[in-house]
Amino acid sequence: MSWLSRITAGLTKSAANVTEGIKQAIGIAAKLDDATLEALEEALIAADTSLPVAQALLKDLKKAKLPDPLTQEALKQALADLIAARLQPLAQPLSFPASPTVILVAGVNGAGKTTTIGKLAAQWAAQGKHVVVAAADTFRAAAVAQLKVWTDRADASTKKGSVSIVPPAKEGADSASVAYAALEKAQNEHADIVLIDTAGRLANRADLLAELPKLNRALQKQDATAPHHTLLVLDATLGQSTLPQVAEFHKQIPLTGLIVTKLDGTAKAGFLLALAAQPNPLPVVAIGVGESLDDLGPFEPSAFAAALVGIDSAK
Repeated sequence: MSWLSRITAGLTKSAANVTEGIKQAIGIAAKLDDATLEALEEALIAADTSLPVAQALLKDLKKAKLPDPLTQEALKQALADLIAARLQPLAQPLSFPASPTVILVAGVNGAGKTTTIGKLAAQWAAQGKHVVVAAADTFRAAAVAQLKVWTDRADASTKKGSVSIVPPAKEGADSASVAYAALEKAQNEHADIVLIDTAGRLANRADLLAELPKLNRALQKQDATAPHHTLLVLDATLGQSTLPQVAEFHKQIPLTGLIVTKLDGTAKAGFLLALAAQPNPLPVVAIGVGESLDDLGPFEPSAFAAALVGIDSAK
């Protein structure tokens, strides 16, 4: 299955809101009148785009060249084009500016952080990269065990030794020491990437968030430029309520990007439009649309927009 097809399948719940709204809008009148716009606004809000974004989209839609009579296909394509344009600021691929490139991954409990790290390690190993994973979520034994399963699986499916894990010496060990040891190992082995898992933290707990800069300071003892990326994993099922998470984490550790998971389990995928509407939005470097390894991939605005409005990827 292609990545476009996976995105389309993953966004089925969110697309249902928008496509039903389009059907109702066309059923009211085959033209862009007030009743049609109202139905579309309700559909977009149901997908969690936010009211201001929905209204801005419809304002742009009024200026678009649409056929008369208006068809569902034409309306879908016009909306998809407008949505893709608004999502474009989020589309920036992850760079690898150093060797090794150090990537710190943060997120609240349950966002899918540890699984996402495992998938990234496996995908990059498949591309021929040597990846060292730091199991710095030292407060949760299950997280270390889960990460080890993923790294073992990734290493077994690629060149032996392409993925390795640095675990804590004991449960509850200092997470900064694990990160330090992982970077030291990566430098000694000339690895390409260091992926650092961190303990899940609540965005409203300043005391927990304040521990994250300690990891940075430990890394910078070996590489003054590390970490080269700090990524925040967001649970898409929470929709716009993740926006305060971004702000709070960004205050403590300057973020360079976002990973959005569980898009297949929500009807709120439109919240990425609200995310893109924020001042200086952070790039979305990857999205997750399912449980399998191949269900994590790059964020592509055109494919995402088409899936959101229910355009069949097979056509």
